[in-house]
Parts: sequence; structure tokens; C-alpha cells
Amino acid sequence: MPVVTAEAVVPVDPATAFAVSQTTGAVRRRWDPFISEQHFLDGAAVAAKDVRTYTRQRFGFSMVSRYVSYAPPTNVGMVMETGPWFFTKLGGGWRFTEVPEGTLAVWKYNFSCRPAWLAPIAEWVGVRVLGVEIRRRLEGFVRGCSDPQVVAEARRARG
Repeated sequence: MPVVTAEAVVPVDPATAFAVSQTTGAVRRRWDPFISEQHFLDGAAVAAKDVRTYTRQRFGFSMVSRYVSYAPPTNVGMVMETGPWFFTKLGGGWRFTEVPEGTLAVWKYNFSCRPAWLAPIAEWVGVRVLGVEIRRRLEGFVRGCSDPQVVAEARRARG
């Protein structure tokens, strides 16, 4: 299964970095170039293990994902339950580790494609396309962790 990884150091503590990563609504769209819409499902009001979310990507692809881990301030993981037809599986994890400069954020995704006969080519392309998207998204996260409005909202939301 192909894996795509990106990492960056952000100038905030791990709890704040984690909180920024879990922002929603207009605050999330302020830093996250990947999404055009995202919300919790099944009546959930906050993220937690087994909570499901709906996400629409800026090109129009959508998916329902489920948190398989939620451990503030160190890590969060998700798996796709339904999504674009070309993914058989998609999972991702974000890890936040304290470093002298702030927090090292490591984002890792794995996926597999269908149909099986096309998977080798689709996965080769997917590593490149998803890699660009993940790096672009992480760059947005770095900007978000330096944005006073995003950081203030994230800290307020975490309590």
C-alpha cells in the first residue's frame, strides 16, 4: 500500500498545533486549502474516536471518514468509510511532537486504488498527486499556526 508523508515544524506547542489541526468551519477553511466543506456527522459536536466526518475536497470529491484514534495533543488518525470511486482504502494520521522550535507535525497517509488492473499506475500517480496535496495542506497548516486569529480560535475551542 503506498504511503505519503510530509512534515514541518510549527512555532506553537503541541497542544495548540493539535487544536489548530482540529478546527472546523471558517477557521479551518482559513488555513486548510484542501477542503471546501467539512462537518461532523451523526449529531457529533466535537471530534473524538469513532466520530464520523463529511469532507468535500476543493475539486469536488467527497468522503465520509471516521476517527480511529484521537489522542490530544499527540496524534489523530482516520480512515475513509466512503469516498471517491478510485480509492479502495484511504487512511491518515497526524502526529505532533514537541521540539525546541515548537512542534514537529508529521502527516502520513496510506491508500490503495481500484480497479486492480489499473492500481499500479493509479497508485504511482496517486503518490505524486496526493503528495503535492498533502505538502500544500501542511504549508497551510504552518501558516495557520502563525495566524493569530486561527491560533486564538483553536486555543479557545480546546478550553
